[in-house]
Amino acid sequence: MGNMKIKAKLKGDVTNVKVMAKHDMLTYDQAKKKGVDANFITHITAKANGKVVYDVSTSQFWSKNPQFKFSFKGAAAGDKVEITWTDLKGNTVTEDKKIK
Repeated sequence: MGNMKIKAKLKGDVTNVKVMAKHDMLTYDQAKKKGVDANFITHITAKANGKVVYDVSTSQFWSKNPQFKFSFKGAAAGDKVEITWTDLKGNTVTEDKKIK
């Protein structure tokens, strides 16, 4: 089972991507109450055909299992979009999905 659910659909010349990242997204406050270290996704990058098509820094204020979406041009059906997230502890997860 992956750490992301990715949907990528081509509409005209625009690829629309929807992602749900499975992550607890523990804020500093929540972590303190639980007696554990805070940990949340801090950075997300997406690539298609070797080019970065989405790059964002994120914060602790995203909800658990955050969902996000973005669009880009320059890809075709059958190409892959590759998404990588990094969290506060330095864990990274990369998954890809074929564009439909």
